[in-house]
Parts: sequence; C-alpha cells; structure tokens
Amino acid sequence: MRSVVLCLSFLLLSGCAALTQGPAGEPNYASQAAENLALGDAALEDKDFLKAEKYFDHVRTRYPYLEAAREAELKLADLDFAREAYPEAREKFDSFIKLHPTHPKVDYAAYRLALSYVEEFPSEFFALPPSYEKEQKPMYDALRAMNLFLRQYPDSQYVKDATEKANDARQRLARHELYVASFYAKRERWKAVAQRLEGLLKDYPGTPLEEQALFDLHEAYGKLNDPQRAQDTLRQVIKRLPGTPAAERAQKLLGS
Repeated sequence: MRSVVLCLSFLLLSGCAALTQGPAGEPNYASQAAENLALGDAALEDKDFLKAEKYFDHVRTRYPYLEAAREAELKLADLDFAREAYPEAREKFDSFIKLHPTHPKVDYAAYRLALSYVEEFPSEFFALPPSYEKEQKPMYDALRAMNLFLRQYPDSQYVKDATEKANDARQRLARHELYVASFYAKRERWKAVAQRLEGLLKDYPGTPLEEQALFDLHEAYGKLNDPQRAQDTLRQVIKRLPGTPAAERAQKLLGS
C-alpha cells in the first residue's frame, strides 16, 4: 500500500514539475518585449529559424499595443526572407504595408518585398544555361516592384540600391529580348526579329545593349525590304547615342 502511495505522489510531483516548465519545445521567454526581440535576433543570426519565429511571434501576440509588436511583424517577414521562403515573406511585408501605411519603416517593407523577387532571379551558375535563356518572370516582377517602390518612396534611403536593382533587371530583360531576336534571325524570321527589337527599345531604353539592338533592327528592316524604317532606325541611333562611334557609323550608312 505504501509503495502505491509513493508512486502516486511521484506522478503528481512529476506532473506539477512539467507544468512549471511550460510546453515542450518552447524557449525561455524574457519578461520584456525588447529582450525577446533581441533573443529572436540572436536565434535568427544562428539560423535557428524555429526559435526565432517563436520569440518574434510571442512579442507580436503578447504585446499587441506596443511598437515592439510592429517590429516583430517586420522581423517575421525578414525571417521568411532569410530562409528563402520568398512568397511568404512578400505576403508578410505586403500585410505590414497595408496595416501600417504611415509607419517609419514602411519603405523598408516595400523595398524588401521588391527585393524578394530579385532573390528569385535565375542562377548564373557556369554549368547551367545563361539566365537570359531561362524563365524571365522573376525579372519582370522585380522590375515592376522596384519601379513601384521608387515611385512611392522617392526619398527613401533604399532608393539608390533599388535603382541599381531595377537597372539590372531592365538589362537582363533586354538581354533576353536580344537573345530571342537572334533566335529568330538565325531562322530568317525578320518580322519577328523586328518586333522583338522594337519592344526592347521601347520597354528597356538606355541599356548598354541599345546600340546592338538598333543596328540589328536596321538590318532586319533591310531584310524586309523596308528602306524607310531602316533609315529611321539609323536616325534613332544618332538621336539616342549622340557623339558616339555608333552615331558616326549611322551617319555614314545614311550617306550624310
């Protein structure tokens, strides 16, 4: 009988001990929101994403009326970004922008949202086909998102980097159009060549590929027996690239 009582007492004590320790797998939360954010940052730095998420989510739900909760929302989005869950990160950044449009860090959320598309660019790994031969949707999405960011937050500290990213996306897309035009040229589909190059010059002006696109377009109109458009293309070279060897070449081809 005594052994049964002892066993029951042991089980009761064990149960009480388990209750005081909290649910299994939960971190030891601090008493202040800022401390929990710092602990989450440390976990994120160590790539312990699950623990970081618990700390940030704890702050978000435990202190909903403090500024720390807004910070936790951003950190949860950054956490998804860090673990390359880009669609989830975009959803969280977008939610932050909609819920807190006047927050001091709303431009940061918008920039990171746009940057998530850049992170999805096709790889340039040497053993793979070049990126301009691959699916271009991430580039389109990145350019659109960066341009939107630049229009909405022209005074943001992230404008310089966003501009560089937008220019890079624009050049990548222009390279893709040039690649497709070359594909059609090899098959002597000159109308398709002209259409792709006209689109490149209209949608992605000012890239380093502009000169090649213009002279390739001039050749395409020559193949199509359209001397007027061929000459107009040379005049575009002079207008777009004044004072350059390309402009001199165009002048000679025009015979002036």
